[in-house]
Amino acid sequence: MHARSFAPSARPGRAVLLILALLAALLAAAVPTAAPAHAAVPDRWGFAYLDNPTPPLGYVPDTTRQWGSWTSPAANPVKVDQLAVGSYLVHFPLIAGPGGIAHATAVDRTGNWCQIKGWSTAGTGQDVAVNCYKPTGAPANTLFTVLYTTSSGVPSPAGGSYGYTYSAISGAVLAQYNSAGAVNTVSHGSTGIWKAWLPGLGLSTQAGNIQVTAVDASQGARCKVADWVPGATGQTVVVTCFNAANAPYDTKWTLSYSVKRAVHGPAFPPKYFGHLWFNGGVPAGTNLNSTGAVNTLAGSVPFTVTMPGVALAQDTAHVTAYGSGPGWCGQAMPWTRTGTTLRLYPICFNPGGTAVSAPFLAAYTSAF
Repeated sequence: MHARSFAPSARPGRAVLLILALLAALLAAAVPTAAPAHAAVPDRWGFAYLDNPTPPLGYVPDTTRQWGSWTSPAANPVKVDQLAVGSYLVHFPLIAGPGGIAHATAVDRTGNWCQIKGWSTAGTGQDVAVNCYKPTGAPANTLFTVLYTTSSGVPSPAGGSYGYTYSAISGAVLAQYNSAGAVNTVSHGSTGIWKAWLPGLGLSTQAGNIQVTAVDASQGARCKVADWVPGATGQTVVVTCFNAANAPYDTKWTLSYSVKRAVHGPAFPPKYFGHLWFNGGVPAGTNLNSTGAVNTLAGSVPFTVTMPGVALAQDTAHVTAYGSGPGWCGQAMPWTRTGTTLRLYPICFNPGGTAVSAPFLAAYTSAF
């Protein structure tokens, strides 16, 4: 097998422009720009759930939990190769191209977590490398969900907010999208702490959903949302990352933010999606069900998030931890569908790998 680099680079000149934008101050309103062209958001996307932790080469994962933007995903399925213990290469067909981001979430009740190693084009397809680990940091064969998405232009149809950022350790933005046409920026603080600024997105109160994933090719890393400060001119999100020893750690990461849009960017279609943030309570603006129903939360180890009316095959879900400490969250088991009722099972862990009740952000979407 030929070696392949999984570290996407920014387009020529883009990194310089984004670093200059960073110096303009994170909480300042974005300078108005010429209105970008309308586009379908996202331009290209795919998601999958690996339902076999030791797949043979060319394995086709659960076909009811994968889909994408290419012609006939049913005839051109996502495939997964296992490269080593806890190391996987996910092949999304026919969506090659630069500028996107990836997320991964472990589906495991023992404390394993998963991260993105990197991604790259492979002919006409897009390969996403996923690494998974035990709480000790040892590689571990693990079930997981993964998505890749990339967007440009202003959403058509318009409505809601959506943005993403792929950050280097320094805070240089390697890829970004902002549905308001503004430029997202990142600043690096002390080890393992960054502040992301998403101008023009969201509301002055907490609304929507955030997902964060570590991107690291050298060792196990976990990233989460440490703080979220909404504003009338945009959203400030503090991201914090840790290594397997629970020490603050500098790594790359991806962040996506959505309001009244699915986790990978689109809305209507898909008609069926939702999200929920638990931070000791459930803020109303962060509890979304695209059918107009009300999601509910029960239990704690694991939680059960019930979303009436949205369950539909060809779907996916992701979970991100919230808080300043080194704990993490994932999914205890695959989501279930009972008629049109969808249930997610977020589970969180303390630094020792013991399941605990802790804040999280969960997002679900169907493809349609």
